[in-house]
Amino acid sequence: MTTLTSNNPSARSAFKVDITRGERIGRVSSEWFSRPDDERFLSLSDLYDTVRSRAERAHARTIESAAIRVEATRDNAERLELVVPGQRQAIAPTHWSYGQLCSLVGAPATYMRQLPAPLAAINLQHGLLNHRADLVKTLEMDDGRLELRAVTGPEYGRIWDHELVSSVMKIAGNGTGDTMWKVPGVLDWATMTHNPFVDITKDTTTLYASDRDVFLFLVDDTHPIEAGRLPNGEPDLYFRGFYAWNSEVGSKTLGIASFYLRAVCANRNLWGTENFEEITIRHSKFAAQRFAHEAAPALTSFANSSPAPFIAGIKAAREQIVARKDDDRETFLRRRGFSKGETGKVIEMVLSEEGRPPESVFDFVQGITALARTKTNQDTRLELEGKAKKLLESAS
Repeated sequence: MTTLTSNNPSARSAFKVDITRGERIGRVSSEWFSRPDDERFLSLSDLYDTVRSRAERAHARTIESAAIRVEATRDNAERLELVVPGQRQAIAPTHWSYGQLCSLVGAPATYMRQLPAPLAAINLQHGLLNHRADLVKTLEMDDGRLELRAVTGPEYGRIWDHELVSSVMKIAGNGTGDTMWKVPGVLDWATMTHNPFVDITKDTTTLYASDRDVFLFLVDDTHPIEAGRLPNGEPDLYFRGFYAWNSEVGSKTLGIASFYLRAVCANRNLWGTENFEEITIRHSKFAAQRFAHEAAPALTSFANSSPAPFIAGIKAAREQIVARKDDDRETFLRRRGFSKGETGKVIEMVLSEEGRPPESVFDFVQGITALARTKTNQDTRLELEGKAKKLLESAS
């Protein structure tokens, strides 16, 4: 049960992993698939400069919704502009803020976008004049042309994207290997080894930002952690990882997820994930305080923590034998809320992957997570993964 350090030659090359265990998480992969090149960054400093620069050009204020005038532009009858108190120039809404504006007044954004601009303006103006909440908070940016980036309720608690990136940089530097935290390497399917050392390109990066959000994923994959042995006697290796996200314009919450994993493949799926923990913060009135006192310290704590408790938990689960006979196995699972059909499938999964029936708590956890991976329904999968996590925690 050791951590391989950078002084160990094996930590400076690819290491063998068993991805048939643990959970597969596709959150990072979905980001990787959907991001165009201009939303991909090769370092945290480049990412920070971009999101900080746009924040410096923006300002927020609270105004009366009834004081906003909506007009079709004179030079383009297909576009709308907003005239707001204290602003000499008209403001052009972005695609996102236009949707927020429609939602604020109870109008379907998809339908409103299909209307001619003069008719859409009339409908939005009517909604704003009759808006039950008198005040709204706007986020406006001067980027050569005044732009409305967001419109929210007056109690919206904004956490700037650059604040999250800055917090990550305190523990991860540039995210390119100048600290232990870096953009991940890649799993080689032919040899089933994870190579931590790959060039950071637009195709491999996991640092993203759009005009409405920021998302980043980093790992410590040059220091694999041994937590027990595989059935063939080889070490079961993990490394630490986390991803974080935010939207200063209200398209999503702020969140940080930390975990241990065994590999990251080329399309950025996380394989063999264990011990998944997540913090989310809604952008409510006291969001900034919660970020400062809860999320940011939790990230630092995880980054600086010892893997010893995780290793001890895995070891305890491997050593805790709970079933030696078929009847014991069925009773163990049925008492924990599994149906007869699920019980049979969990035992089948372990037989298939381990070549023997489950005996330890760890065996059952691996069988449950393997069954979860077969479920296409997200709620069913999450329920099974939750049961596996609870069972693993009970052993430590």
